[in-house]
Amino acid sequence: MANRRTLKKNIHYICSELFAECVAASHYKVNTDPKELDDVMRRILEMHDDFIRRISHTEPGSTELFYKKLKADFNAQTDQIASTISRLC
Repeated sequence: MANRRTLKKNIHYICSELFAECVAASHYKVNTDPKELDDVMRRILEMHDDFIRRISHTEPGSTELFYKKLKADFNAQTDQIASTISRLC
């Protein structure tokens, strides 16, 4: 299990890359819907806040299961957002 600081940095990095992809799509793609891109960017920011909060307030007890679930949830949401971005572009 990695420490909290490293997990927070990784989440921040991945979310910032997803957000940058949306910004690039909004500037360079002509046929994208700005409202949908704004919705995706909002979802990225909410996801970032949610997972940083979850790491900061770890549930007592089985921390291994907590971080395993956190990792699975983060990967699922990241995949969903990435597929939405690729669909819009």
